[in-house]
Amino acid sequence: MKRSARIAIVAMFAAMLFGIAGTAGAQTLLGAGASFPAPVYTKMFDAYNKATGVKVNYQAIGSSGGLKNIQDKVVDFGGSDSFVKDSDMGKYSAPIVHVPTVLGAVVIVYNLPGNPPLRLTGEVIANIYLGKITKWNDKAIADLNPGIKLPAMDIVQVYRSDGSGTTFNFTAYLSAVSPEWKQVVGNANSVQWPVGQGAAQNAGVAGMVRQIPGAIGYVELAYARQNNMPVATIRNAAGNWIEPNLSSISAAAAGAFPADTRILLMNTDAREGYPISALTWLIVYREQSYGNRTREQAKALVDLLWWMIHDGQAYAEPLDYAKLPAPAVKAAEAIIKSITWKGEPLLK
Repeated sequence: MKRSARIAIVAMFAAMLFGIAGTAGAQTLLGAGASFPAPVYTKMFDAYNKATGVKVNYQAIGSSGGLKNIQDKVVDFGGSDSFVKDSDMGKYSAPIVHVPTVLGAVVIVYNLPGNPPLRLTGEVIANIYLGKITKWNDKAIADLNPGIKLPAMDIVQVYRSDGSGTTFNFTAYLSAVSPEWKQVVGNANSVQWPVGQGAAQNAGVAGMVRQIPGAIGYVELAYARQNNMPVATIRNAAGNWIEPNLSSISAAAAGAFPADTRILLMNTDAREGYPISALTWLIVYREQSYGNRTREQAKALVDLLWWMIHDGQAYAEPLDYAKLPAPAVKAAEAIIKSITWKGEPLLK
């Protein structure tokens, strides 16, 4: 047999095997939303494409944008660090489900001469963003950091200008630890900030803090690590000073998960838990036979979701995200198995 003929036969069998593996290999899936998990999603989706041939295009436009896109049915999934509240379910034309993917941490980053290690409490952070603490050498900060010479610099508060799940989790934490914050500002993807300057997405906040001496901001841990930025140690509800890391993020998520996985992890009472930890989700419609969607497209989506909560977890920790704990994986499995095409489950 000629070499060219052998190559052709091999190619034919490869094509047959590819077909047996599933038609999802030719699929392209579209997603948009949270920038919080964008670094790990980029890695996951690249690995998934190499393993399956399925291409996943994801645009990190912020959680509010992702939720709007899935409402409008212009993407296969919306990424969000804030779950959809019961009061907002009516915005969707059909039932949606939340599939958790990884856990991360909202960290406090800052730009000071020499960037000394800092300790901050929730109350102090709230008062900084309320505009009540305006100098870095304020007594409230100095008392938490004995032995550190703090500069008499103005504090420049940086916040997210776009609708953001990172903001949702950060303001939920501030609302939990500061009655004044809860009353004056509250908790949402987008709030009226009393003071400061806005920047779009996690990358924008990180970039602005790096550029402005005296700045403080809040970003996902991965962005702080990527930019070599200092992060504050924060006192948790148990009274312990906790650094944001994989161990303290995982500790915050210990315990049972609700069946729908809609849970807030901030201000945890876990002794070693980091107090501003957060889940992030992919939001999809439970019934996938809408619009011009094909069964193959729907099956490609659920296969991706299943892979992300299992094999995809290997990519979390190298990028400073924590893996889903076992109770979250179990809940996510049940959710994915509930996704249907014309009433029939896509996974069995």
